[in-house]
Amino acid sequence: MARVLVLGASGYVGSHLIPRLVERGHEVRAAGRRPEALAGRGWEGVETVRADALDPESLAEAFEGIELVYYLIHSMASGKDFPELDRRAATHVRDAAATARVGRIIYLGGLQPREAASAHLDSRRETGEVLRSGSVPVTEIRAGIVVGPGSAAFEVIRDLVYHLPVMVTPRWVDSMTQPIALDDLIEFLLRLPETGGSGSRIHDVGGPEALRYRDLLTGFARVIGKRLLIVPVPVLTPRLSSYWLNLVTAVPASVARPLIDGLRHDLVIDPGGDLATSIPLSLHTYEEAVSAALEAEQDAEMPARWTEGSFALRDYRSDVSFYSRSERVERACEAEPETVWEVVSSIGGTNGWYYANPLWNLRGILDRMVGGVGRRRGRRHATRLRVGDAVDFWRVVAIEPGRRLTLLAEMRLPGTAILEFEVLPEPDGSRTVTAAYFHPAGALGLLYWYALWPVHKRIFAGLADAVVERSLDRMPARVRVVPHSS
Repeated sequence: MARVLVLGASGYVGSHLIPRLVERGHEVRAAGRRPEALAGRGWEGVETVRADALDPESLAEAFEGIELVYYLIHSMASGKDFPELDRRAATHVRDAAATARVGRIIYLGGLQPREAASAHLDSRRETGEVLRSGSVPVTEIRAGIVVGPGSAAFEVIRDLVYHLPVMVTPRWVDSMTQPIALDDLIEFLLRLPETGGSGSRIHDVGGPEALRYRDLLTGFARVIGKRLLIVPVPVLTPRLSSYWLNLVTAVPASVARPLIDGLRHDLVIDPGGDLATSIPLSLHTYEEAVSAALEAEQDAEMPARWTEGSFALRDYRSDVSFYSRSERVERACEAEPETVWEVVSSIGGTNGWYYANPLWNLRGILDRMVGGVGRRRGRRHATRLRVGDAVDFWRVVAIEPGRRLTLLAEMRLPGTAILEFEVLPEPDGSRTVTAAYFHPAGALGLLYWYALWPVHKRIFAGLADAVVERSLDRMPARVRVVPHSS
């Protein structure tokens, strides 16, 4: 068994790989820019550390004593400069691994076309080249579309099929791809260290079927029992379709655009580099993989805090997007954390919402008009909360007393909403974080979010300010020192 470092631990592959590594007996260290978010996942026996591949000084501690590194990082969501960011990250990790005398790096890349690649695919290839230019051996796995919750391509397919019974599609729906089930990819990654061999290697991995992208859409529709009509339009280019997707899917535009740009290519495994020849597995078909992904979501437990894509916080609805739209407000406060927590945990009911109460009341009235619960439920207790309590049209789904409160909306919405308060200690008082997350259900949910975003932005900023003001009001009166005149 090895001491393993996972870079990109919060991603959809990393978050599934880590528990399986622990099951295999490995000593696992999960690295991320926000280790508190990793700690919130509840992984037992996993060390979490702060490490940012773009900050080389942060890597030394993460790499200390490590024998094997899984490199699952990509910067596609960072905007148009992602190739440069990917290049820098790979360079820093290459050098840190050499300094720490790591035994091997396993890098998860993407299948490459035979012709010139898109910027996204070209960056994935270049990342592998940068890593291999160092002294540490690198095993690069080039995977097809991963079929699992959180995979950008899978989430695009989910949003489209659930909410568009008729699709006007571009030419790229006839391109070929070789999707792989998330479970199969994880198994390949787990077995790679056992394959032996020295030096750097490149392998392709994909499922047992080469399919057209239209087959992915119709196959998903069959699994969930929906009818789907696809109407191809030759003039709709990948770039135009990436803009169109912004209107119907919640996958972030910064991810969807480079992803769609790459779909003009046929992406199938090279038989000469097929990893299945050295690690034979019984691979899942595409529709089996879709069924397994949707069933796995049903078994998800309520997390200790909001995490992207949590099925429980999407109200166990497969038609609600994995990805959220969000608003986050941070405020410094001179009051002690205990005082701020008293204010946070007393919100709602007869205590009100501290800011813009008439708007909260109006929202409750509108909810009642469409058959929702409105604000009539109030609170069980004016100052104390427990998991399961109602707070007007919210429900307490997670609570860490003195630190974090997570509320799930039970009002009528075209999606699901979460409101989370966090109170953090600071040397001169505390810091409060007010975060709202909305997981839309199709184009109607996206329209709802964007139409009300200016109002929500002002309300949540005002709410954060009001929490600070009320906390300061609860502080003991400060003793004012008056200079003594001689």
